[in-house]
This record gives sequence, C-alpha cells and structure tokens, in this order.
Amino acid sequence: MRVDLNADMGESFGPWRMGDDAALLRTVTSANVACGGHAGDADVMSATMTLAHKNGVGIGAHPGFMDLAGFGRNRMTVPRGTLQNQIRYQVAASVGMARSVGAKVRHLKLHGALSNMASEDPVLARDLYEAALSVDPDLIVMILAATAHQQAVEELGCAWAGEIFADRAYNDDATLVDRSIDGAVIHDPEIAGKRMVEMVNAGAIITESGKHIPAAIDTICLHGDTPTAVQIAGSVRSALEGAGVSVQTFEGRG
Repeated sequence: MRVDLNADMGESFGPWRMGDDAALLRTVTSANVACGGHAGDADVMSATMTLAHKNGVGIGAHPGFMDLAGFGRNRMTVPRGTLQNQIRYQVAASVGMARSVGAKVRHLKLHGALSNMASEDPVLARDLYEAALSVDPDLIVMILAATAHQQAVEELGCAWAGEIFADRAYNDDATLVDRSIDGAVIHDPEIAGKRMVEMVNAGAIITESGKHIPAAIDTICLHGDTPTAVQIAGSVRSALEGAGVSVQTFEGRG
C-alpha cells in the first residue's frame, strides 16, 4: 500500500508569515503552493517552490478565489468566464515560476471555498478544471474523493488523484464539515494519525456519523495554516509507515 502526503503552503504575504513551510517540506511528498489569489506573492511562491524542488517534493498549483482578505474561504459569485480566467491566471503564474527555478508544476488542487463549491457542483468543477488544463494539459488534478470533483475529472478524461483530509471532519456526502461548526478542524496530531490509518486501510472516507464511503485514496492533505500542522504531518506519516503504508508522491489515475 502507498499514499502521498500533501500540504497547502506558500501562503505567507510580504512580511506576514503563515505556517512553517520549511518544516512541512521535510515530511510531506507533495506541496500545493498558493498562486497569489487567496494567499502568497511572487517572492513567497519562488522561495516555496525552490525549497520544495530541493527537497524532492512534488509541486502543485493551488488556485482559489481572488480573495486575499478572506483567505479564499468566502463563497463568492463570479461570472463563469471571469472565474475561468482567474484560474488560468493563477495556474500560469505557478507554471512559469516553477520553470524559472528549474522545477515543474505536476498537479493542481483547488483551494478553500472554491473547492468546496465545486465538490457540490460538477458543472462548476468541470469549468474550473477545463480552465486549468487549457494552460497545462499534463496537470494531474487532485480532487476531493467521492464528490462532484470526481465526476468532473472522469468526464474530462484527465489524469487525477483522489484526496482525503487528515485535519478535517466529513459529512455523510463526502463533503467537508463547514469550518464554522465545532469539530470541523482536527488539531490533535495523534487523532489525525490514527484516523488516516483507519481510512487508508478501509479504502474509505469515514464520516462524523461513522458512515464509510468507498474512495480512491491517493493522497492525504493537511493545511499548513493549522497551528499543529507540522506535528500532524509527522504523526500521520509515522502512523502510516508504522502500519506498513509507503508514503511517496502519487502517480495519478486516468
């Protein structure tokens, strides 16, 4: 058994620091780097990608709503064409910056509210993925497993990887529990490690109610802005390897 471990990062902005990317990059196997829409800037993107490449960590573009003030976690209404162009804009910046530091963007992962909205709406998901793939058709699309994301990538016939979350609770439809609800974000590293081993062994998302939803589990995510992110990464990796699961960069399906 094998699984990838990814983290959202590159989310600092100017003098304002978010998370400990350097520490995470010593543990994870894939990095989702903010593209300047919800977080990050040119210098942060360059530095994060350079370090990820040095550490042999797979690099991904991590676009979201153009919402710096809300960290991309506000649900927004944006015209279809404009939203697609905003995705193209962010992905192109990511691809270009990676190339400039001798690296390559290998995957795409939507951020925050945009990802959550697409997990409920296959038409929106397809619009967003089509936009990203128009910039780089070789991208592996990282999806929220067993949601509308998966329907979209299967219709498109593109390469994809199924993702579950170490630090988020699940609803019974495989979507994430809203952050406004108590218990939606998991902060305890030990709990995170144990639940990931349980889900990987079961080949399923286990919801708050205990429901098992069969899922393609290719990668496990943790959020770099969570205060215990570094500890969660270490706990999850240690727990997986202790259970005989190899932690390595995903190859992609499709």
